Amino acid sequence: MAKPATQFVCQQCGAAHRKWAGRCDACGAWNSLAEEAAPDAAPKGLGRARGRRIAFHDLNGAAETTPRRTTGIAEFDRVCGGGLVEGSALLVGGDPGIGKSTLLLQVTAALSGGAPSAYITGEESVDQVRLRAARLGLAAAPVRLASATSVRDVVASLDVADPPPVAVIDSIQTMYLDTLDSAPGTVGQVRASAHELIRLAKRRGIALLLVGHVTKEGAIAGPRVLEHMVDTVLYFEGDRGHQFRILRAVKNRFGATDEIGVFEMSERGLVEVPNPSALFLAGRHDDVTGASVFAGLEGSRPVLVEIQSLIAPSPMSTPRRAVVGWDGGRLAMLLAVLETRCGMSLAGHEVYLNVAGGLRIGEPAADLAVAAALLSSVGGRPVPPGCVVFGEIGLAGEVRAVGRPDARLKEAAKLGFTRAILPKRARRDRKPGPSGVILDEIDHLDELPRLFDNDGEPEPGQRA
Repeated sequence: MAKPATQFVCQQCGAAHRKWAGRCDACGAWNSLAEEAAPDAAPKGLGRARGRRIAFHDLNGAAETTPRRTTGIAEFDRVCGGGLVEGSALLVGGDPGIGKSTLLLQVTAALSGGAPSAYITGEESVDQVRLRAARLGLAAAPVRLASATSVRDVVASLDVADPPPVAVIDSIQTMYLDTLDSAPGTVGQVRASAHELIRLAKRRGIALLLVGHVTKEGAIAGPRVLEHMVDTVLYFEGDRGHQFRILRAVKNRFGATDEIGVFEMSERGLVEVPNPSALFLAGRHDDVTGASVFAGLEGSRPVLVEIQSLIAPSPMSTPRRAVVGWDGGRLAMLLAVLETRCGMSLAGHEVYLNVAGGLRIGEPAADLAVAAALLSSVGGRPVPPGCVVFGEIGLAGEVRAVGRPDARLKEAAKLGFTRAILPKRARRDRKPGPSGVILDEIDHLDELPRLFDNDGEPEPGQRA
């Protein structure tokens, strides 16, 4: 009997190799090759069978409005673009224990009207899910539970005349197809299982929610094509040491990307945070050196967050640079600009930077707030009280304008801030700030220390 053909597939990128190697030649990952059965050889060419012609349409035709199903959880609906779309596939990834299963159980329980939603778990038993539901106070919610890992069984259960409007698969890495000779969680199984489930969701109009594991680098485990197959990709972020959880959209075919939803982990599950700025700034003190308040944007939502810095002498020849919640490469660039353009020497000093609350900031508008925190820590003088800071810094030390300054200032005024340090705007863009907020506009980084040298009062000509 002939030995079945096998191949070695990288579990990070999906590249196939004829023999095992310690390192994948395609993506460079180490110890990522797993043995799988080789697929049957595909027939060459299309053969004599002819395909049917496809229909083409004009761009100016009337577009149908995509129906949505709101969950009642405003933060979740915001990130999804207004609710769940029928026949769509949504992928939720996050670290183990961050609360993905809790979030989706609350989402399915919050859906009301019509047939009950389906929650299919491949990692827990039905009794374990019931215990979590009882702890969250959701025992009476109209949710149909099942524990299964076979895609064939799942499809047979959902492919009915009256399917559930929403189905949760927890998780896609536990699903398997018996037609593939490989273990669950491998690249082939994840790709094929997701393909079958998404086909079912499109055919029956089911809003499919998939839970995905993540690697140690924070990316969703499995083939990268999985994120291309689904309509929406959400990441559930947070630090276990903090009670805050951030639901972030990185792909959405039915809404805007870079939207966030903020939740607070409590004994009763995840609680919505309608005003995250007030929560992120809780416990802040104006008279502390090395801290500034950044007025940022997460999607369409303005968010105020505190940036903290600490500079200490270092006995080592190579001082340490530690960053939490921001880009370490951008901090190195900003330190070089401060040393070259502002004369601030940090040789022989360790630099620590932290974004309070566990939020991760990615927009360049945080440059000026980070620079203000560093200057405050070096000079030993706090940032002027009641002040928010935002602006991008270039390599020449110039302070560049950022998007939507009015929304940032409006959020700051709502929380009681009375002053803002921001880039100098063009004459055509000059608008009065919110009532009671003084605007200090600067166009170069060397103007920032002057705001600290006069007890918080700007020099003549600096106030807008």
